[in-house]
Amino acid sequence: MSTHPSRAAVRRLAITAAAGALAAAAAVAPAAAHDGPGDDPGTGGHSGGNGRGGHHDPGRYKGVVTADRLALRSAPDRGSQVIRYAHRGETVSIDCKAGGDSVQGNPLWYLLADGTWAWGSARHIDNIGPAPRWC
Repeated sequence: MSTHPSRAAVRRLAITAAAGALAAAAAVAPAAAHDGPGDDPGTGGHSGGNGRGGHHDPGRYKGVVTADRLALRSAPDRGSQVIRYAHRGETVSIDCKAGGDSVQGNPLWYLLADGTWAWGSARHIDNIGPAPRWC
């Protein structure tokens, strides 16, 4: 009796290994391709994650304030407490974006990473570089 596997056994082993590799790739690919709610093609992409304890650099996204006086709030809605104001031309560091109250048709808000962790309406902050990731 031979101690070498038959051709059929080798073929089954190769097919099983290939199927396992394809299954693993299929399981990983969707997670990498979809990283946030509503993958909005108009946002310029985002990297996912929550930014608290991982490899995220708070403030790596930047924006410039376009309103004369922008209220920065404690939550992404117009009824929340005003923490401070930002003024036209001010450059702000952005941690991430989230949905909230619509301001002039734009429902996105940016969580600013400038020490106050305040929310500003994306309607009045223009991105400098890539669009922020989702919170």
